[in-house]
Amino acid sequence: MPAVLRALALRKAPRIAIAAPSFALDPARLEAGCAVLDAAGYGHCQRDDLLAAEGYLAGSDQRRAEELMQWISDPTVDAVLCARGGYGAARLLAQLDPGRFAEARKPLIGFSDVTALLLWQRAKTGLIGIHGPMFDGESGPTPEEMTRLGQLLRGEDVAPLEGQGAAGTSAEGPLVGGSLTLVANSLGTDWEIDTRGAILMIEEIGERPYALDRHLQHLQDAGKLDTAVGFGVGHLVGCSDPKRELPTAIGVVLERLATLGKPVVWDLPFGHQSPNLAWPMGARGRIDGDAGSVEVLEPAVDARVPSGEEAR
Repeated sequence: MPAVLRALALRKAPRIAIAAPSFALDPARLEAGCAVLDAAGYGHCQRDDLLAAEGYLAGSDQRRAEELMQWISDPTVDAVLCARGGYGAARLLAQLDPGRFAEARKPLIGFSDVTALLLWQRAKTGLIGIHGPMFDGESGPTPEEMTRLGQLLRGEDVAPLEGQGAAGTSAEGPLVGGSLTLVANSLGTDWEIDTRGAILMIEEIGERPYALDRHLQHLQDAGKLDTAVGFGVGHLVGCSDPKRELPTAIGVVLERLATLGKPVVWDLPFGHQSPNLAWPMGARGRIDGDAGSVEVLEPAVDARVPSGEEAR
């Protein structure tokens, strides 16, 4: 794993590029998300073909990869916000240039399918990414979500994520993870998740309890649960089984994790439900199973050195 590399903090007049690396975008949700950025004082830009569609994807693999590389390389862009998840980001990874990601040091923001991109850039460059809100809701990110995201992008302290403790004690380590499905799918790839000494953060949507169990067993068999120091569980949305009421999704997850003798906190406010509060993928954190909290211990970004360009 490369040494930790922080992206650069936002400039005084930040400009955020909107990208679509996965599913095709809904025009109304894109408009609502852009309105939220406007209201928060963020300039933004997008390609003319952002709303392209090819099957369920936002255009061809080539279009989506070129879009990401364009915004990563554009010196007028401060951060890249992925507008939607779904599926497709992993298809782009072989076409991306990790050297340019490392040189540009731009915050990459997203969750769900974007988990693949966040894990890839951490494995390839050491860059800290932002597991945070996208334009997946009808009204765009909420004010609470935007406030926290802005704090992270400026290098400010953020409040701990508060949930419910399921196992006691506390531990410190880098925060890693995201969509449980994508975390499990990373195994065997060159962007495989590294949980050594880390706090594994997971969330999911639309997976039945036995599928969650399958993913956790896969991670256990690969040694990923044994090497983690703690587990944070976010929203598990639509993860019920119409054929059986029990076990529930959270029941399965806690049964698998709480027996490992490490701190576990569930009901954390991140994932496919509001609030989806941002946290920095790869930054050091602290999990407290007694207090039911996950705290970010270090900045997600580095302050910029003032210059004429920085002050624009």
